[in-house]
This record gives sequence, structure tokens and C-alpha cells, in this order.
Amino acid sequence: MSDFDAIVTGAGPAGLSAACLLALDGRRVALVAREQGDATDPRTVALMQPSIRLLMHLGLWPGQLKAATQPLRKLRLVDDTGSLFKAPTITFDPAELGEEAFGWNFPLGLLIPALFQRARELGVEFTAADAASVNTASDSVSVTTTVGQRLTARVALAADGRNSLLREAAGIRTNRWSYDQTALATSFDHSGPHDGISTEHHRQAGPFTTVPMPGNRSSLVWMERPARAAELMALSDAELAAEIQIGTHGALGLVSNLGPRRLFPMQGLVARDFAKNRIILVGEAAHVVPPIGAQGLNMSLRDAAQAADLMEGEDDPGNPGLLAGYDARRRLDVQPRQQAIDLMNRSLLSGFTGLEAGRAAGMALLAQFGPLRRAVMKYGLAPSANLPRVMRAQQEAGHMEAVVPAQG
Repeated sequence: MSDFDAIVTGAGPAGLSAACLLALDGRRVALVAREQGDATDPRTVALMQPSIRLLMHLGLWPGQLKAATQPLRKLRLVDDTGSLFKAPTITFDPAELGEEAFGWNFPLGLLIPALFQRARELGVEFTAADAASVNTASDSVSVTTTVGQRLTARVALAADGRNSLLREAAGIRTNRWSYDQTALATSFDHSGPHDGISTEHHRQAGPFTTVPMPGNRSSLVWMERPARAAELMALSDAELAAEIQIGTHGALGLVSNLGPRRLFPMQGLVARDFAKNRIILVGEAAHVVPPIGAQGLNMSLRDAAQAADLMEGEDDPGNPGLLAGYDARRRLDVQPRQQAIDLMNRSLLSGFTGLEAGRAAGMALLAQFGPLRRAVMKYGLAPSANLPRVMRAQQEAGHMEAVVPAQG
């Protein structure tokens, strides 16, 4: 008999959410990872409405997290490339979809500890050690930790990142690539209001994105060529603040009081299978995208919710049919988004006139044609089909329950 119904490896937001969802469904869950949660991590994550509904389902929203987060009331795209083919500025307004906000911006240093605490409350068993080796069998999977503890389960969820040990154990290969970019992440105060608007400046080295935080403060993800990113990292706070102010074109007023900063090389990855041999890939074990359009973590949380959805009521949560269904559903969501993000990013980096013209024409069409703009907004928030149950709006969930016959 297996020790657990499911083992989750990795303690980022996706792995913790998966563990919480499975435990809330009455599963015996082990989480194999050292506790994370770095209060000095400069990154924030924009969680769209479906991800907020997941947090509501877990009992974490609105709660104490809401006071430390900022609603995203509008999203603005600005062509800052200096190209001959200049695209118009586009403002995406959730009011066009009948919403007050697209979602909320969360500091990672607060989100991860909140998920850890909720997992403990739900009875998830923590090992406080990473996975050292993995073995799969026809009816189970076993994980041995770095402190020698051996755990077995009917299924394992690999949320252990882009260099996933479980993915390797499952025999799943990947396609990987790198971009000639490095992202600098930090946060800063500004004298002017942000009005809840996230602004993505499209520049020749990649996006320069400010995302609102509570008060007159914003987070920043600044994608640059590696040598330039290293130069920026070496600047004093006052010097970097001046560079950020130039990058915002003064729209946020005087920039000051920078937070911690870090550099992140830009890479892409997609697994050739999203589930195999009783192992389900979640988050960056399955897909890695540049931080464009706030898609990365929202896709990863849909991974976690989809896995929990499919496992509900299953005696064997690692059976081949379930794994095949997960692979098909997540592939339909992930691959088109990954391809769109890759194309947008490469169109900025290429300097190729044809790509620049095509990007500008596409942006102009979005700006001028309301139905297309609203369709893009809806798609950016979530897939149009196969959205996990806990992420659907109440009316969507009720409709799905009415038209989809019960299984069993």
C-alpha cells in the first residue's frame, strides 16, 4: 500500500497550490521540498481573476493577503522601440468585460508563506528536504529525499522547476532555448500615482514593465541584453532610479527608494509530455516563458487546478487515462500562449523590419477593433474551454454542471 495518495515535489506557488487542493479534497499528500519564502525576493506576480478564485477556494482570499496586494485596473502596452513602424498605445480595460480589475499584484515573499501555512492547516505532510532520487513502477512512484526518507504514492506532481528531477525520472524530454536577454527585477517608490495601471513598454531589448503595488509604489521587470543588465545591476540606487525614471518617461513622477534587485536569465522550455509514468508536470517543470503578459504563474496555477480536477473521485489518481487527459488539456492551453509570447519577444529582439511591421499592424488592429480586443482580453485571463472548476466564475461553474453529465 502506498504511503500517500500523492507526492508533490517543489514549494513554489504552483506546487503548494496543488498540495492544498488535493488535501482539501481529502487526499493524503506529502510535499517534498525545503521551505521557501524569501522576504527579500523582489518579484511580484500578477494573478488574474481565475487564479484569485483558486485562492478563494483555498480560503486565502480576500483575507490578510488583500491588504498587501494591488488591483490591476488597466493594462497598457506602449511601443517604445523607436521603430519606423510605430504601434499605437493600447489600453486594455476590464470594464469592457464587465470587471473592475483584471486581477491583483502579489509580492512572492508574501504569497508563498501564506500557501505554506494553509498547506499545514490542511494536513499536508512536509519533509523539509528535497528529492534525491525517484523510481516509477506500474502502480506507484517512490521518492527518496536528501535525508534518506522514502515516500511512495499512486501519483507524483513534479513542481520542482525547470531542471525537474521527477521529469527526468518519468523519461520526459524537453525542448529548451535561451533568449539574448536578462531580466532585472526590483521595486520602487514614485511621487505620482499609478492609478492601478500596469504598463508594458516594448523596447528593442524586450519589455520594460511596471506593475502597481499598494500606495505610490510599483514593481519592475526590465528585460535587457545581458551586458546592459549587468551594467544596470552595478549602478548605485540613485543611478538606477534615474534610469528607471527615464524608462517610464516620467509618467510615474520622481523615482526613489528602490527595493532589492536581482537578475534572471531569460529562457524558454516546453515538455514533450505533460504527464507520463505516474508523474504529472506542474509549473516550470512543464513550461517556461518570459515574463510577458502575466502568463507564466497563471498557467502554472491552472496546471495545479487541472490536476486536482481530474483526480477528484479517482481511486487511482495516477492511471494512464487520467494522465493522458491532463496532457491533452494542458497542451491546448499552454502551447498557443507560449508560441504567442515567443513571437512577441523575438519580434522585439530581431530588428527585422518585416516582424516590426507585422507587430505594429497587429497592435493597431487591437487598438481599433473592440471585439478583437475583448477576445484577446478574455483569452489572456484564461482559456475559453477546460478551465478548472475552482477557477470558474459562479455562473460559468453552474453552466458547466448543467451541461456536462456526471461521471461514474
